[in-house]
Amino acid sequence: MSDSSLHAVHDNIHQRQSIGHLIEPSPNAAQLEQAFQAALTAPDHHRLKPTHFIVVQGEQREVFGQLMMDAVRDMGEQEEAQIERVKHHPMRAPLLVLAVTRFQAHPKVPDFEQTLSSGAAIQNFLLSLQAQGFSTMWRSGAVVESKLLKRKLGLQEHDLISGIIYVGTAFKAIPPRTEIDTQPYVTYWQAN
Repeated sequence: MSDSSLHAVHDNIHQRQSIGHLIEPSPNAAQLEQAFQAALTAPDHHRLKPTHFIVVQGEQREVFGQLMMDAVRDMGEQEEAQIERVKHHPMRAPLLVLAVTRFQAHPKVPDFEQTLSSGAAIQNFLLSLQAQGFSTMWRSGAVVESKLLKRKLGLQEHDLISGIIYVGTAFKAIPPRTEIDTQPYVTYWQAN
């Protein structure tokens, strides 16, 4: 890999950040496919491919907002303002992608490894979209635990909705990230 390519990769990683206000354009089918391909190269013990994606776009976002509203109400939320707010969440971006971890029983691959694999897949997905010029926001919230939501999405109760990823173009320019001082987070171990 050339120095300029390496710099571009690191710059893409260093500048990744969640963007809350997203507008059109959103990725087309080929751009999404490229991001899904990147996602599914994540570390994956025994190649179980526990990560799956559900795409919600166009008018389906309104239908999904209604489903989210029904889900939080089913979970016991009674405050109407909160219920109404959740209904509008899918309209924050032109495209939503739900990342799901479908756990598979395997004697050598515990659930936590499959969860970590999904996290890595999501990060690859975000970085691929960013490299293609798009912005994202990875959210979850209590609604991802909803049994009603899982059932309506065709998921099993033990499946994990690892995140709702909002995708589009940043509404305005975002200041670059400042460099992180890694010293408080890194230790070089030495035996005594």
